[in-house]
Amino acid sequence: MTPLTAPATASLVATAVGKRYRGRWAVRDCDLTVPEGKVVALVGPNGAGKSTLLRMAAGLVRPTTGELSVFGAPLRGRIHPDVSFLAQNRPLYRDLTVRELERLCAAMNDRWSSERVHEVLRLLAGVDQDAKVGTLSAGALTQVAIAMALGRLPRLLLLDEPLSDLDPLARDETLRIIMTEVADRGTTVVMSSHLLTDLREVCDHLLLVDDGRVQVAGDIDEVLAGHRILTGPVAGESDVEGTLVSATRTRRQATLLLRGAGPAPHGWAEAEPDLESLVMGYLRASRERRLMRRGTAERANRTTPAGTR
Repeated sequence: MTPLTAPATASLVATAVGKRYRGRWAVRDCDLTVPEGKVVALVGPNGAGKSTLLRMAAGLVRPTTGELSVFGAPLRGRIHPDVSFLAQNRPLYRDLTVRELERLCAAMNDRWSSERVHEVLRLLAGVDQDAKVGTLSAGALTQVAIAMALGRLPRLLLLDEPLSDLDPLARDETLRIIMTEVADRGTTVVMSSHLLTDLREVCDHLLLVDDGRVQVAGDIDEVLAGHRILTGPVAGESDVEGTLVSATRTRRQATLLLRGAGPAPHGWAEAEPDLESLVMGYLRASRERRLMRRGTAERANRTTPAGTR
């Protein structure tokens, strides 16, 4: 893959980045550019490398290969002062009250806004600032963690599954706060999540990661416009133009997700995919490739004499 040329306004750039844990690559040959001021949906199956990529972007994990830079400055194994990162396990001091936690965070950060933290907490229903962090529900814990992340006044906010523990009302509150941050401060947000409907409401840029590599990247509207879903007779698939991403078939009908599709042939219905159908198409294709590789490996093991393995 050819490294991307970063525009002057890039918040995050990865060039040939890889991370190897013992014999397994969690991320490999990853090139990406996140334009400043975007709200980025980072999507992919479990084990695709999303959390590893976010931790490297936060400066908490050193890449095995390649280089990451934030606002033009290479990351050197420490968190950038303009970055806030919310990890999936919400690492907070559970024996402190929410107020005590905020004061501790203020003492630990050179740049900190208690006013911003209190403003966010006031907007959240059900967060008792005098309660110990360890007694909070999973949803309230996530909201407190986001408030503390925003207290750093980040230019780049990295969120690993920030919506997974939230009920619908809390998700709406949290997304509103994130969007207010973007509107008021121009913050770039990279947010991993499996909740594609919620992502589509707030995100304008897509990074689809699988097998440790970026499979799709770009503004969501442009990515969707570059794909088509065609539905028609199985016997007529040879008439369809474009790069096939994935397909589902019955005995008579085929539904194809295509990139760069040509005009729909006679007898075929054409539609632009939504974000969910696009992502599901790529993930379905990836799963089929993995199953095919696994089957090939198993057949090779069965045909290899035991003494030569």
